[in-house]
Formats: sequence, C-alpha cells, structure tokens
Amino acid sequence: MVIDTEGYIHIIEYLTEHLSLFENSVATDNNANTVMNVIEIELGEQIISVCGQNTGLSFNQRNAIIREVDAIVNDLEEILSGIVNNPATEPQSQFIKEFATLIKNLFDNEINHLLTQNS
Repeated sequence: MVIDTEGYIHIIEYLTEHLSLFENSVATDNNANTVMNVIEIELGEQIISVCGQNTGLSFNQRNAIIREVDAIVNDLEEILSGIVNNPATEPQSQFIKEFATLIKNLFDNEINHLLTQNS
C-alpha cells in the first residue's frame, strides 16, 4: 500500500536528513518515554485516526494497514537502532510526531486513491 511508494521513500529520506537530531543527544528527563515508545505512540494515534476516518475500509484493508505500520516500525528500528531505547528529547518527540503525521498523510492519499478506484 504505502511502503512501496515513492512518497514513502521521500519520507524516509526526510528522516535520514534529520538523523543529526538523534545523534549525541541527551534527554534531560530520564523518565521520558524512549524513542521507540514515542514512535509507537505517535504512529498508533495516527493509524487509529486513519481507520476512524475511513469507516468503509474492509477487515482485510485494515489488516493490510497494520502490516504496513509494522513494516514502517521495523524500518525505523533499523534506521535508529543505536538510540531506540534512549529517552526521547523534546525535539526528537516533536520530529517523530511530525514524521507520524507524514505517514498518516501518505496512508490518507493511498486510501483515497484505493476507494476512488473501487467506486
């Protein structure tokens, strides 16, 4: 659905352009969520929103979305492998929120295209 699109490649390139945000950073709050927790929370919220806005999606389409999100999380784990368990800084959390919104937009576009084709 989305991980095989040019848009996804651009979003991953956007992430790699901002990797410096994740390098040599120290969170001031050791009780902060880890980078991976923030990723899971933000992507989860966005995907819940996608599914909530698209009530016409079939069970299989929803499962396909969940599989895609799992693949995206795996990609992020690989790219950010050295720091996923570190406490997230505020700038990192903000970037991840923005990144998750971009992923949601990509799903919105693909779902709109899919539903338009089936009409």
